[in-house]
Amino acid sequence: MSRDLLIELGTEELPPTALKNLSAAFTQGIEDGLKEAGLSFADVVSFAAPRRLAVRINALEEQQADKEETLYGPPAKIAFDADGKPTKAAIGFAERAGADAAQLETAPESHGKNAGKLMLNRVIKGKQTTELLGDIVQNSLDKLPIPKRMRWGASRVEFVRPVHWLIMLFGNDVVDAEVLGLKAGNTTRGHRFHAPGEITISAPDEYESKLREAYVMADFAERSALIKGQVEAEGKKLGGEAVIDDDLLNEVTALNEWPVALAGSFDEDFLRVPQEALVSSMKEHQKYFHVMKDGKLLPNFITIANIESKDPSQVISGNEKVIRPRLADAAFFWDTDRKHPLASRFPKLENVVWVNGLGSVADKTRRISALATKIAEQLGADKVLVQRAAHLCKNDLVSNMVFEFTDLQGLAGKYYAEHDGEPEEVCAAMIEQYMPAFAGDALPQTQTGTLIALADRLDSLAGLFGTGQIPTGSKDPFALRRASLGVLRLLVEKEINIDLGTLIDWALANDWETDLKSDTKAVLTEYMLDRFSAWYHDEGIPAEVFQAVRTLGITNALDVNRRVQAVHEFSKLESAEALAAANKRVSNILAKNNGDAVSADVDASLFEAAEEKALFEQMTGLKDLIIPSLEKGNYSMALEALSTLRKVVDDFFDNVMVISDNEAVKNNRLALLKQLRAMFMGIADISVL
Repeated sequence: MSRDLLIELGTEELPPTALKNLSAAFTQGIEDGLKEAGLSFADVVSFAAPRRLAVRINALEEQQADKEETLYGPPAKIAFDADGKPTKAAIGFAERAGADAAQLETAPESHGKNAGKLMLNRVIKGKQTTELLGDIVQNSLDKLPIPKRMRWGASRVEFVRPVHWLIMLFGNDVVDAEVLGLKAGNTTRGHRFHAPGEITISAPDEYESKLREAYVMADFAERSALIKGQVEAEGKKLGGEAVIDDDLLNEVTALNEWPVALAGSFDEDFLRVPQEALVSSMKEHQKYFHVMKDGKLLPNFITIANIESKDPSQVISGNEKVIRPRLADAAFFWDTDRKHPLASRFPKLENVVWVNGLGSVADKTRRISALATKIAEQLGADKVLVQRAAHLCKNDLVSNMVFEFTDLQGLAGKYYAEHDGEPEEVCAAMIEQYMPAFAGDALPQTQTGTLIALADRLDSLAGLFGTGQIPTGSKDPFALRRASLGVLRLLVEKEINIDLGTLIDWALANDWETDLKSDTKAVLTEYMLDRFSAWYHDEGIPAEVFQAVRTLGITNALDVNRRVQAVHEFSKLESAEALAAANKRVSNILAKNNGDAVSADVDASLFEAAEEKALFEQMTGLKDLIIPSLEKGNYSMALEALSTLRKVVDDFFDNVMVISDNEAVKNNRLALLKQLRAMFMGIADISVL
C-alpha cells in the first residue's frame, strides 16, 4: 500500500540568494532518508517560496518491508553442557537476540566461516512509515548548507530563519511527529497581504491549488517562468528587449509568492552616465530588470511586485521615486570623478593595503609595471603603453564610483581613461586586466591588456606563495587557483613562448616588503603546472596524456600544451597502444641493464638480424623529418611520423633477443633501443599511455 506525503516548513522570509539551493538540498535529503529506510516511492515534487520549503512524495510505501536476517553466536560446542542444557554463552546470545535458547540452531558447513556456531534466523518487522518520517525530515534539515543558523525567542531550536508552522500529511492523515520544536499539522498560510489566514490542506494533491487560491504560487520553476515571460512582454511594450540575468531572475523568484511585472521609467538625463553604472544600481539595489534597444539602455526598468495591486500606477510611482536618488548618486559620482584625471589618483593607493606584509596597492602596481615591462621587452611589445597602463590600472579603486559600485572596477577606469584621452590600448587594459575572470571567460584583445593581466596574476601568486599563503583543498581566499588557470590560458591561448619558471623568477625579483620563501619558485611552478589537470579534464583529455608530458619536467606552458594536444591526437591512432607498450618494454629493458651508462651510438656492422637492421634504417630515415618538426614545435607531425615505426618495432621484439650472449651485440641492441626511446621522449613519455 502507498500514499502521497506532503511536507511543508513555514518560515519567515528565507534568504533569496540561497532559496533555490536550500530547496534542492532539502528535497535531496528527504529522498536520501527514504531510500536509506528502504521505502520506495514514485517521484518527488519540490516547492520553494519566500516563506516555505515543501516537498511532495508521490506513492510512498506505508511500511518498510520485513527483513530476514541470520545472527551468529558462540561455537555450538561451548553452548551446551554435557546434559544438553544451554550454557551462559548460549543463554546470553539468545537474550541479546530477543529469543529463547530453544530456538537456537547450529550453522551447517555451507555457512562457511560461521559453520559450527550458534545460529538464529529471525524476521525483523518493518516499521510504519509514519514512525520514521520525523527523524528523516529532521536529518534533512540538519544537513542543509546553512553557514550560520539563528535562534528566536526563548527557543533553543536553530534554523536559517524562525519557523512558524509544519505540515506533515500522509494521505489524509497528519503524521504524529515533531520537527524543529513544532508539532506537525495540516494548516499552512497564504499570501501575507492577499490571504494572511490559515489554510487547511486535506490531502497532498490539493496543496498547489489551495495555495494558488490564497495567492501563493508554490512551484519555484513555475514562478520563474512566469516572471521571465512577464518581463519579456513588458520589455517589448517599451519598444526594446528586457535583459534577464539568471542570478537576478532566481533572486526575484525567491522574493515573490505572487509575481506581477510592472514597468517604470527614469529621467533620460541619467543616460549620460555609463550604462553599466545605471544597470548596477537598478540590479543590485532595487532588483530591477533593465531594457536595451540597439545596444543602448532605455530610460526604463521592470520591477516585480509581490502583490496584485488595485492601482498599479501607485506601485510604479513608488518605485520611480526610490530609483531616482540611486541614479542621482551614480550621476554625482560620475561627474565628480571626472573632475580629476585618473592618473592623479595614484598617490591614494599608497594608503590602501593590498595584503598585510606585501605592501600597498601602489607597491603592487609598481611591481606589475616592472614585470609587464620585462615581458614586453621579451615579446617586442610597446613598453610605453604597458607602463602607462600599469600606472593607471588600479587607480579607479579609489574613485567614488567604484567605492559605491564595486563591480565596476576596471570598467570605471576604462571610462575615466577614455575621458582623459589616454591611448586606446591603455583604456582597454583597464578592464582587460581582470580577464579571464572565470572559467571560459574571454581573454584580453589587446597586447597591453594581456601583459597587464599576466603580470597582475603572476605578482599575486609570487607574493602569496612566497609568504606561505597557499590554497588548501577547502580554502582559497585569494582565488589563486583561478589566477593560475588565468596565467596558463594567457600563455597558451595568446601563444606567449616564455618559460613559466622565467616568469616566476622575474616576479620574485621585484621589490617586496618582506623576504619570500626560498622554495617559492619550485612550489609555485609545480602548483601552476598541476592546474593543467583540471583544464584538460574539462577538455576531455585523459589524465595519462598529460602525465606523459608532465614527466618530462617541461615548464613552458605553451610547449606543454602543444605536446599534450599532439599526444592526445596520437593516442587515438590504431598504432598508439602497441607503441606505448613497446616504449614501456624498452624503458624496462634499459632500466634493468643500466641504460644510463649505455652508449646511444649504434654500429650497423654488429647487426645479426634483419629486423634490427630494418628498425635502424627506418629510424634513421625519420630523423630528417622529426628533428625539424621538433625544432618548430610541430609535435603532431613528429608523432605521426613515429607512428609508422609500429611494424618494425613489433618485428624487432618478436624476432630479436636483446640480451645476447655476445656483449658487443647486446650493447649495440641496447643502444638501438636507447635511440628509439629518445626519439619518443623528445615529445613525451608515451609509455605512460
